Amino acid sequence: MRALTLSLLLLPTTLSAQAFSSLSENVREFVAVPESVVALAHVRVIDGTGAAALMDQTIVIQGGRIAAVGPAGSVPVPAGARVMDLTGHTVIPGMVGMHDHLFYTAAGGRAADLSQSGPRLYLASGVTTIRTTGTRAPYTDINTKAYIDAGQRAGPRIHITAPYITGAGGQGSMAALTTPEEARTFVAYWASEGAEWLKAYTNIHRAELRAAIEEAHRLGVKVTGHLCSVSFSEAVDLGIDNLEHGLGAPATDFLANKEPDQCPPNAMIRVASTADPTGPTAQQLFRKMIEHDVSMTSTLAVIEPFIPNRPTKDERTLEAMAPEIREAYLSARMQIDTTPNFPFSDAMFQTMMAFDKAFFDAGGLLASGVDPTGNGGALPGYGDQRNYELLIEAGFTPPQAVQVMTLNGARILGVADRLGSVEQGKAADLAVLRGDLTADPSVIRNVTVVFKDGVGYDSAKLIESVKGRVGIN
Repeated sequence: MRALTLSLLLLPTTLSAQAFSSLSENVREFVAVPESVVALAHVRVIDGTGAAALMDQTIVIQGGRIAAVGPAGSVPVPAGARVMDLTGHTVIPGMVGMHDHLFYTAAGGRAADLSQSGPRLYLASGVTTIRTTGTRAPYTDINTKAYIDAGQRAGPRIHITAPYITGAGGQGSMAALTTPEEARTFVAYWASEGAEWLKAYTNIHRAELRAAIEEAHRLGVKVTGHLCSVSFSEAVDLGIDNLEHGLGAPATDFLANKEPDQCPPNAMIRVASTADPTGPTAQQLFRKMIEHDVSMTSTLAVIEPFIPNRPTKDERTLEAMAPEIREAYLSARMQIDTTPNFPFSDAMFQTMMAFDKAFFDAGGLLASGVDPTGNGGALPGYGDQRNYELLIEAGFTPPQAVQVMTLNGARILGVADRLGSVEQGKAADLAVLRGDLTADPSVIRNVTVVFKDGVGYDSAKLIESVKGRVGIN
């Protein structure tokens, strides 16, 4: 099994279309549209490029790819195709989750592997590609990817990230690096195991981060970071490729008199309380990031459950949680909502949203992901969908928000030539939504069918299979 796993992992993620015939019986039970030639007729299309929505379109899927897209009536539909009249529906590209772990943490210090429920929830929610962006159980992630690639499990395409790296003292399962030599050894090992990304965590020092980045780039691996001891600007100078969470990391560039290689106490609260997303510090940082092609991942959905009196008790989310997880989460939320002067505030959250929008408006490459950690309120897939609603609240237009959640992520992963937008020739990774997404952000939750490589998965069946299981498996 080990040899099979590694050989599958080392194949390009989108080498060829995964046809219905290649799926196992336990995956086929979730398929609603097995035909190889399908026409999605009379749909509203938000194509992921940032362009305005197109009305009354027809998308032809053939051999796992988008064969044609254009106005209904002008696009030839192949003989024998299954034609689905989707009047009143919106189609967007499959979402690309850029901070989508295969593990989960919840209130009360609980943690669980999500190799079963996680991939199903991601796919059911319209997320067809994920980057794990840090792992607690790397071989679980590697094997999960191998099973999905082999058609043995239902789930999204997976881009593997190595275990976290941090500084002395470590944290849980993270690698505590104390010398540049340790950093280079760590990177070389995980690159040999097929990791495409490396993630640095809050207490890493500049010397070790520099060594890790240099070794990663030598081996074709990219580096992202949830940083604090190293500022965003310092990380850009060191050659980092991506930065996580925006102000929620926190970006310690906004703290005066910060000591080198030290994460200041209460840094996130201090940054979110005082930073000016449109001020000179932010604008200088944005210019540097853009000049050096450094992208950023927005993870608003995992931050929101810590903010008092926000809408954080979505019934779908509560139904998906294991009963004891649900109880602990609701108890934590009650404490957050009723504690006077709780340290996190809605004003801070609005500043975080404004920072993401300001980076995008400056020309920065912004993507998004759920990060199903924290107090457990952000679940795989559902949290990705919630990100769309929060981006709209932050001032993004629907086409811009879709672009952030689809094509931008594909660009960061280096697969934008193959997926991430509704364009002829690309992989038929599509989410069908009941309703008009341009008029109502909550339509992002109304996924009916999710196409991955042209195979249409039944969202409701996938969701039903994991109800009450998140936090268990």
